[in-house]
Amino acid sequence: MASERRHRGLVLRGCLLLATVCLIVHIYLQLGRRARPSRIPPSGRADPNGSPARAPSRAKPTSRRTPSPWRPTVHPASGKGKGTGSTAAASSYCPLAVPRRKIPRWHIELQPWASPQHTFREEALRFLTYIKTPQVSCAPPIGGGPAADLEQLGGPWRVCLDARYRLEQRIRDRQCRVYSLGLGVDARQLELALARSGCEVHRFDPSGPRGHQHDSAMWHHSLSVGWRDPNPAVPPPQQRGTAKKLATILSDFGHRTIDVLKADMESAEWKILENLILDDVLPEIGQLLLEVHLHWPGFEVGGDDAAVVRYWFSLLKELECSHFQLFYSQSDSRRPRLFLRQDMFNSSSVYILGWVNSSWRPR
Repeated sequence: MASERRHRGLVLRGCLLLATVCLIVHIYLQLGRRARPSRIPPSGRADPNGSPARAPSRAKPTSRRTPSPWRPTVHPASGKGKGTGSTAAASSYCPLAVPRRKIPRWHIELQPWASPQHTFREEALRFLTYIKTPQVSCAPPIGGGPAADLEQLGGPWRVCLDARYRLEQRIRDRQCRVYSLGLGVDARQLELALARSGCEVHRFDPSGPRGHQHDSAMWHHSLSVGWRDPNPAVPPPQQRGTAKKLATILSDFGHRTIDVLKADMESAEWKILENLILDDVLPEIGQLLLEVHLHWPGFEVGGDDAAVVRYWFSLLKELECSHFQLFYSQSDSRRPRLFLRQDMFNSSSVYILGWVNSSWRPR
């Protein structure tokens, strides 16, 4: 008898559990039916809610192509008619404008090839046309003042003193900050002139005296700006060199903006420029002065000649997409006329280029 009562109790519990499950499923289905949007009634039938009948609309076919995250950029008119037709007509792209947010980037976006054949000649002609064609002209400063001497400065390096780009006013207000990156052989006329004008000048050269020293004109730091930080797992005495990324140096020094960044890094400029792009440092820079070396690919730049030039061009287009406009281009006639170890295009192996950030807002 006891076992029979135990059996009946188990059966009763099973039935109650099954009824509970059925009730839950029923409630779930009812809630889902109420939340489901009403369908458009077929043509000729009245809607049960009393609204007039609507003819069924034929759904538009949707494209399977995802929208492109790039927008085309317009080449200057001066590029037409130069080289071959494919070079003049080659398109380039910038990422679509999105709200600024700190999203890590691990690589730059390469621009489309200059031609369907991916030839070195087409890539080189597109690149050389780009760096030889300024995108904006700089008006001279109005009146005298501390910046007037900079307009008469000799040498290959230039800054833009046009009032639209704020450098002259920053010099007048003694709020100008200059970073100069070099490797011991760089001339210092521009840095000295900016220091005399009232700018705070920091010169980074690992071949100079150790530490951070200040003379009558500027700060000298025995530190090199590179594209990676020291390995924290390696003790400082065992590390080779004293290179840091520019973003790290800005954080260490407590600096938020740089009015003028001048870099003569002897073929390290391409990887440093790539790091400035990936670390999102460009918005903090007002003007960028860069010496580029074209006789070989540069440190840690690989690929065949056509791929190397495409990578160079993509870096410069990233500058343009960040609102940097080329205002100055000067070839060095003293250097060999080589382009990736080839004597062609009658091009110097060294160019000094200057950009202004048209959207720069110093903080």
